[in-house]
Amino acid sequence: MVFLTVSDEIVPAIYSLNIKDRFQHIEAVFGCGDLPPYYLEFIVTMLGRPCFYIDGNHNGVEHTEDGEVLNAPRGCINLERRSVNHAGLLIAGLGGCLRYNNSDGAQYTETQMMAHVWALAPWLLLNKLRYGRYLDVMLTHAPPLGIHNGPDRPHRGFASLLRLMDWFAPRYLIHGHIHRSYGFSSVTETRYNNTMVLNTAGYRLLTIDEQSHSQARQADN
Repeated sequence: MVFLTVSDEIVPAIYSLNIKDRFQHIEAVFGCGDLPPYYLEFIVTMLGRPCFYIDGNHNGVEHTEDGEVLNAPRGCINLERRSVNHAGLLIAGLGGCLRYNNSDGAQYTETQMMAHVWALAPWLLLNKLRYGRYLDVMLTHAPPLGIHNGPDRPHRGFASLLRLMDWFAPRYLIHGHIHRSYGFSSVTETRYNNTMVLNTAGYRLLTIDEQSHSQARQADN
């Protein structure tokens, strides 16, 4: 299964009438924040695939040509503090970044983000009872502390996301927020215990081998 993961930047290769030729083979779209609703709506409309997303810290209100006010992309599934099973893959999400000013965006203290982890925990415990494992793919906007993050507070990661990986061991944690143009690090893939942490600022394609995924499910059960 191939998934298109996006965040933070409008990519011309995606926001194009040729998107079907380039990405028709994908299973679903994962959005990791800071993207306008029209962009995610365009992707799901053109590809006819489901989109699972969380918010970043710069998501604003969008006004359509018809005068409609959009706070979220239509036809997409918000995974904030909850989990879903898509095609046998367990997916969950936590949006926002570390608080660094008093704006109205989704900014949280470390204590607040830990509370969000605890709010998500019942969903993951239920996954364990139903499917024999907690989670396969975790979507976040900010990175975990010390992984792909920057030296300044606005781009620092959450220690609570490290705890989430310690406790629930998702196969993947996919985040945005750290634009590669910032030059903090050229590394976009980092193994943390049993989790592969991926920076998807812009976009990337994630391939999850169906056979190994099936074997992992059988081993968990």
